[in-house]
Amino acid sequence: MRTIRSRFRLRSATLAGALGAALLLAPLPAQQAVAASTLTNSGFESDGAGTATPSGWSTYSAAGQNAASFTEAGGHSGGHRLSHWSSSAYKVETYQYLSGLADGTYTLSAWVRSGGGQNAAYLALRNCGSAEQRTDLPVTTSSWIRVVTSVKVVGGGCTISVNSDANAGNWLNVDDLTFTSGSTGLTVKGVDLSALKKNEDFGATYKNAAGTTGDPVALLKGAGATYGRLKVWVNPADGYNTKTQVLATAKRVKAQGMKLLVDFHYSDIWADPGAQSKPAAWAGHSYGQLRTDVYNHTYDVLNALKAQGTTADMVQIGNEINTGMLWPEGSTSNWPQLAGLLNSGISAAKAVSSSTQIALHLANGGDNALYRTWFDNATAQGVSYDVIALSFYGYWHGALSSLQTNLDDIAARYGKKVMVAETAYPFRLDSEDAHENIIDLSSELVSGYPASPSGQSAWLRDVMNVVEAVPGGRGLGVVYWEPAWTAVTGNGWDPTDPSSGNAWENQALFDYDSRLLPAANWFAHR
Repeated sequence: MRTIRSRFRLRSATLAGALGAALLLAPLPAQQAVAASTLTNSGFESDGAGTATPSGWSTYSAAGQNAASFTEAGGHSGGHRLSHWSSSAYKVETYQYLSGLADGTYTLSAWVRSGGGQNAAYLALRNCGSAEQRTDLPVTTSSWIRVVTSVKVVGGGCTISVNSDANAGNWLNVDDLTFTSGSTGLTVKGVDLSALKKNEDFGATYKNAAGTTGDPVALLKGAGATYGRLKVWVNPADGYNTKTQVLATAKRVKAQGMKLLVDFHYSDIWADPGAQSKPAAWAGHSYGQLRTDVYNHTYDVLNALKAQGTTADMVQIGNEINTGMLWPEGSTSNWPQLAGLLNSGISAAKAVSSSTQIALHLANGGDNALYRTWFDNATAQGVSYDVIALSFYGYWHGALSSLQTNLDDIAARYGKKVMVAETAYPFRLDSEDAHENIIDLSSELVSGYPASPSGQSAWLRDVMNVVEAVPGGRGLGVVYWEPAWTAVTGNGWDPTDPSSGNAWENQALFDYDSRLLPAANWFAHR
């Protein structure tokens, strides 16, 4: 969690949408206007601006609002784009039917923009001989975003469709579509459950959306989560997030059939770009001894997990290590030493299980210059790893388009899998306890994403969309940060202060009645 300690201290001092919905537009006519095995006029360049029905495409509106679909100047790559807009409320679809396709899995890719506010705005693959697949358009205003969705074609045909159910003045742009053989999807649909054990010990309970009390790990698994993430501190003041709790919660994660991501902070308290404090037990140790400390601590925790039958599937060596770890010896001002510490942790993890994936994790997921500088240095120093993990909080780290630019670049530049290891978004702004929330003002929100259950759902959905669209199948997935950290007295942000409060409960995936929120359902739909 980016600079969480300092941010919490500062604060204390001072599916919705398309999920499960019926088809919004009336059924398409039985005879389609186009029958071809490849997309025609996929960049909307054939006709120029002002064309109501572009060549190769058809337009349909049950209410006769075909004029809300048109081409205009300003494409993603060429001179023109498809747009949906009207000065009055409208429902319209622009579609193209392909026939003569070999049966198999296909992926639609498109560059999109949207001002948001629609009842629904999405790309769909329908009439393909299998279940309809949809991808909702993110709110991006001026920046283009690439989105993807896959479908199984059975019977040789498929309809590619752009859909709007919109209010007056709502708009979307689409350009540069491709429909090619292959599939997409996310393998990591994760939840960080680091606070769960302490929360439950202090009385927290959890319910499904209908209000029935249940095991939160099972509830999140039932919503589609595939990974549990657990942080490890060395000797924290409150005695939580140590090997003991990690072992206990790991059993619960694995019992649900989920995989395990272990996040080593190498500290007694929050480690992030602004704080990488050595554990008290390691204070005064030489650099050489710190390398041994890292190895022994990493090996000890991971070997204990393996011994109880819950081997870690992925391990983070350090948490948000933009500026290094174990300051000052492991600062990025001394890359040879930082690399030595990283390699000690990596060696220990691989010694326990050679199949465990190694992730290196930075914050500021929209900052491509940071990631290039950092991983160029890691490469030059011979640091061996499998996954680049990012924190991306839209209210701190920039636009979704910046996240996409960074993910695409670093996946290609370093030939690695990439994932968002932390994201979250508020479903309301007020606080359930006496502690001020870390995000509690409308001015702090991302434009187009209100602090509501629907806004939280849309945020998680759209971050997942961006990761899924990373070329070459290199987008692993997304982990939601602390979905079960609800407000209970005693489980505040500061392990040294039992009276500290929780500034995060309005970004959990359980509401103030402890019910599972709709955002969790997006895990099952990517």
